[in-house]
Amino acid sequence: MQPNEYRTIDFFTEDALPAPRVAPAEAERIAAEHFGITARAQALGSQQDANFLLHADDGTPTAVLKIANPAFSATEIDAQDAAADLIASTHPELRIATVLRRPDGSPRRTTVDTETGPAVARLLRYLPGGTLSGPRHLSPTAVAAMGTIVGKVSTALHGFRHPGLDRVLQWDPQHADRVVVKLAGHIDEPDRRAAVQNATAEAWAHVHKLAAALPSQAVHLDLTDDNLIRRTDNRPPMPDGVIDFGDVTTSWAVGELAVALSSLLHHDGLEPHHLLPAVRAFHAVRPLSRAEAEALWPLVVLRAAVLVASGRQQAAVDEDNAYAKAALDREWRIFEQATSLPLPVMIRLVRDATGVADVPARTAQADAPVHPLLRGLAAGDITLLDLSTDAESMDLGAWMDAGTEDRLAASALADGAAAVATRHARAQLTRTQVLSAVSTATVPTGIDLWLGRDAVLQAPAAGRVLAAAPGRIELTYGPQVLSLSFAPGGRPMVGTGATVQAGEEIAHLGSGAMVHVALRAADGPAVPRLVRPEYAAGWLALTADPAPLLGLPAGSDHPRERDLLDRRDAVFATVQGHYYANPPRIERGWRHHLLSTEGRAYLDIVNNVTPLGHAHPRVEQAVSRQLRRLNTNSRFHYSSVVEFTERLAELLPEPLDTVFLVNSGSEAVDLGLRLAIGASGQHDVVALREAYHGWTYASDAVSTSLQDNPNALATRPSWVHTVDSPNAYRGRHRGTDAVRYGPEAVAVMDELAATGRPAGAFIGETYYGNAGGVALPDGYLAGVYAAVRRRGGLAVADEIQVGYGRLGHWFWGFEQQGVVPDIVCVAKAMGNGHPLGAVITSKEVADRYSEQGYFFSSTGGSPVSSIVGLTVLDTLRDEDLQGNAVRVGTHLKRRLESLADRYGIIGAVHGSGLYLGLELVRDRTTLEPATEETAELCDRMLDLGVIVQPTGDHLNILKIKPPLCIDSTAADFFADMLDLALSQLDHGHTG
Repeated sequence: MQPNEYRTIDFFTEDALPAPRVAPAEAERIAAEHFGITARAQALGSQQDANFLLHADDGTPTAVLKIANPAFSATEIDAQDAAADLIASTHPELRIATVLRRPDGSPRRTTVDTETGPAVARLLRYLPGGTLSGPRHLSPTAVAAMGTIVGKVSTALHGFRHPGLDRVLQWDPQHADRVVVKLAGHIDEPDRRAAVQNATAEAWAHVHKLAAALPSQAVHLDLTDDNLIRRTDNRPPMPDGVIDFGDVTTSWAVGELAVALSSLLHHDGLEPHHLLPAVRAFHAVRPLSRAEAEALWPLVVLRAAVLVASGRQQAAVDEDNAYAKAALDREWRIFEQATSLPLPVMIRLVRDATGVADVPARTAQADAPVHPLLRGLAAGDITLLDLSTDAESMDLGAWMDAGTEDRLAASALADGAAAVATRHARAQLTRTQVLSAVSTATVPTGIDLWLGRDAVLQAPAAGRVLAAAPGRIELTYGPQVLSLSFAPGGRPMVGTGATVQAGEEIAHLGSGAMVHVALRAADGPAVPRLVRPEYAAGWLALTADPAPLLGLPAGSDHPRERDLLDRRDAVFATVQGHYYANPPRIERGWRHHLLSTEGRAYLDIVNNVTPLGHAHPRVEQAVSRQLRRLNTNSRFHYSSVVEFTERLAELLPEPLDTVFLVNSGSEAVDLGLRLAIGASGQHDVVALREAYHGWTYASDAVSTSLQDNPNALATRPSWVHTVDSPNAYRGRHRGTDAVRYGPEAVAVMDELAATGRPAGAFIGETYYGNAGGVALPDGYLAGVYAAVRRRGGLAVADEIQVGYGRLGHWFWGFEQQGVVPDIVCVAKAMGNGHPLGAVITSKEVADRYSEQGYFFSSTGGSPVSSIVGLTVLDTLRDEDLQGNAVRVGTHLKRRLESLADRYGIIGAVHGSGLYLGLELVRDRTTLEPATEETAELCDRMLDLGVIVQPTGDHLNILKIKPPLCIDSTAADFFADMLDLALSQLDHGHTG
């Protein structure tokens, strides 16, 4: 019996659409009899069809056998195959699961009998790589790539016509309201059923108003994480393939994107705002109209509602369908996420993402006969309270103290202010929570007002009282609702339902009362007092700045941080890169925390330039005091430069007793090499591979890190000679064989001497920093230093990263090796962020420099620089930060090692103290670097509130060099977030 050739499906005439019941053995028989293929069939999940992956005898996948639901006609199947062919030809860069064809060009398709009737069976192209399905977290790049593919499919199908598209599918958003009505009874839990019905009604009402303006076309309508295939050459998921054209139909074009977005909402760590990169990417390929932007999120909600209702129904009528049953929890999570924010909030965010949100911020209506909200209080009587990252009142960590807002307000009132007011829409740092995996609600949707004297609240315009109760009044204000809440005391003088006139008294408040004033759209949802920054633009579009009701000017619109990044890129040389593709704007730091202008707190794991922590008050006070007195160059005679250089020399063993002061690590290395070459009279230098020493001519010449200069090995000058990176983990010699690096380096120097070019210097980090904090093999520096000295050269130690106690057990890295260099280069930690570097050597070596001329640095060793240097040394000692590096570093390393026991991607935990490196590999035997995975992990950690970055020639090592003041609580947060991120990124296996 043949299925009806031309009939197309109408879901509403079907009681149910159970998938064809076909066992793998039956699938193998069909493949053999109808397609001449002997294969092993593996069942694949499907809601309404039967799919099998066919394997050859050697296990290689060869094709997909798809047996369509008997309700689908041959005409519909023709449309599906034609659509797939069209997309494949239009976008050859995409892999498409097209129907396989016979030598004569006809599709490999036939009709087979199933328990539920004749069905079309065909062979489809198999796309290796796997789908995006599952709970795994998806990066912003992967989410955007999904949007790009959806946009390409949409443009390819724009003009596609076929009689098989004339279908009525339950998945078509044009019928979503009817589908939910029909299937909601299958949702057994009354509360969930009501939630689905209510969300459907609200979303449908919104879409219905826009329906006439929504263009229709052919759509795939199932471009979900289940049907987008990952690239085979990319470890973090990145889609490039499309399968399953079973839902091809004609519908609203924007529904294509809505379906894709909804499928992402069950992935670990993804919230609605994480989907905006897909919206932007789709819009860049196939621009959304204003109506489509308005309809998009309501369609996401409708899709989620249909998924829940349909999933429950399918599980009920198709009891053997494990795929449908397994999806129930996932579908409910999608619905919860889709409805977690009011529709108007998400609609505004979508409009922002597409650039169609050109409505200016609302303020208190200007055309109403406004009376001041507070009778007798002029704008000049009100002090504005700045709680942003820019506010001086937030200095010294005041933003972390409980009661800071009340304290600052009380102080302003005591100074004579009649009232103190906060700002609408400006993130309040006092609401920031540190060590939080998600951002906290920091953006105010109204204004808080502290009263310094008795006051009368009056209606600013004629209106109606919507609610009145002790401590609370709501009344209409034109098209807006004015909400007033006050404490302590304060009874309304009007009742619910009353009509008030402009200037009518509505409440009396006593001195010391606090009032919250908010304006929101009367036709919008209730608005929280504070909202998270990711959603602030959506919420604030529903509010108005109430400042004009107090006689104050309205504040600025919600800031657009992207504008500042564009300005940076326009004038700041782009070779001076920044962390992250979309970096947060950081304007404040405190100890081991960094704060964005949106009030997001980040744990700083990378800032080894601030060993004392950010904004250390002792440094700030010392610099401020010295700037008030004197700052000039070091040719003048003053005490601080003498005291500082004495202190530095005291920290080093004999004969290192003479100090040069410079501004940076690059300058320190450059000068160190000049000293060595000048003292030895030998111009050749031996350096380690995979090392970074700076950006000046000489320091760059001896830098061989491929990430800092991809051409480093090929372009280095002839006077630089390199020896193997003595990396006992991933170098040529590993483990106990690493002892071979030293003699090999010595042999290189002996060969140079034999050719008449003995090395004047050997330079190397004393603890291998660029490789992620890898300790040098025992005895390495002793042998190498002896060899260079034997030939008249000098040993130069680069202590720029590891010095100053960061290793914990040693103040200097060379102490770990039990050696004393001839020249020590220091920087970074010396100034706690102030530009300061030093070269320390013997008087004999220093004096030889005079043969090359004189040395001078304008600000190296200036009074301010010297005071900073002294203060850092004092604070390191007084706060026992080297001891803290031992205690917290040891604890953190143990936590990281425990993660390595659980996650196979962690190859090694390097380092000592608070100079650690977590090396990520794809295979613990081959040590294939997990470069892309490391980048993805860093992005996810940023989202979780941690700033960490990669290092190493393969950028596969997390560099862990936080301020030395970090405590165990913060270290545990870092380890916990790393654990969470690794689990969400599918690295939950040992190997």
